[in-house]
Amino acid sequence: MSRRPLCQPGPNGTEPMRPRGNGTGRAAEGCGAVSVAFPLTMMITGIVGNALAMLLVSRSYRAKENRRKRSFLLCIGSLALTDLTGQLLTSPIVIAVYLSDRAWTNVDPSGRLCAFFGFSMTVFGLCPLFIASAMAAERTLAIRAPHCYASHMKTRVTKAVLLGIWLAVPAFALLPLAGLGRYALQWPGTWCFISIEGQRPGSVLFASAFAGLGLFSLLVTMACNLATIEALVSRCRSKAATSRSSKQWGRIATETLIQLLGIMCVLSACWSPLLVMMLKMIFSRTSFESCKGFSAETQSSELYKECNFFLTAVRLASLNQILDPWVYLLLRKILLQKFCQAASAVSKCSNNEWKERSIVLSDEIRRTAA
Repeated sequence: MSRRPLCQPGPNGTEPMRPRGNGTGRAAEGCGAVSVAFPLTMMITGIVGNALAMLLVSRSYRAKENRRKRSFLLCIGSLALTDLTGQLLTSPIVIAVYLSDRAWTNVDPSGRLCAFFGFSMTVFGLCPLFIASAMAAERTLAIRAPHCYASHMKTRVTKAVLLGIWLAVPAFALLPLAGLGRYALQWPGTWCFISIEGQRPGSVLFASAFAGLGLFSLLVTMACNLATIEALVSRCRSKAATSRSSKQWGRIATETLIQLLGIMCVLSACWSPLLVMMLKMIFSRTSFESCKGFSAETQSSELYKECNFFLTAVRLASLNQILDPWVYLLLRKILLQKFCQAASAVSKCSNNEWKERSIVLSDEIRRTAA
């Protein structure tokens, strides 16, 4: 059966929907069914990745040689725990919507599930961003001010910062209960998030705060990582680290920096489109409430394209919980060493082949000259 032109999947791969005039989010009639294996695979991949990351972080945290990076390991473990919790809370709802060919109002007549889904997306969107900023700041202090870091930066400080993030972000996400902002069903009716309506000042303020805090945390992460890279390059040029302990510290710093850069790239790629799109909507005083009334004739309109881009941005943001732990797992020291060994072997093979060709060419030139 062919798909209707307006069938669009919701975030996390939710069931394709065909917008109806009432915007209730009823499943598309006649749309080709998308296998529930897609969101189920995403959920399993995220749970397995975060569980493995937490296991490896726990083992590394207890190792004596990693005493200097325990604060960083706490942040990595907290990031994995946060992403795992987000997966466990949101994925069952996504799968339920996937399996249900009904309107959201039939699944959630009271609207409480919608509010919970929007609350979860807000909490598990901002928490990873803030934790990544904390990790970047911790590495910057460790490398640029090692003496101050060793004297004052204890694991209890890291725990206090992480606890503060876990308390502050949910408190922020609960503001709609106090009347500042609200969570609403979003087009095409398969998910809920922060409502952006120009007629509601509270909604605009809450959405602006969410987007502003998210972008601010990304900027802090980038600034700290750039400062850390500059410090590492300067240290390598000065060749001041000659002792064994200093070299070990340099290896630890380099490994954690690579992991930080990987996580930063994933966070930026996953969240920047959504945050920028939200700010664009706020400043242009537009809302995706108008997406609900699409017909087949309007699919080429500019607003329809923006609605599709917004869905793509949301799907990218939902991938963050899955990709974060795998960045840590794939950029660990053991895998990096194997990659470097493989690259070195390839380089040596290329150099030997080039030398052999040079020798043969020299011999031919000598024979010709003779």
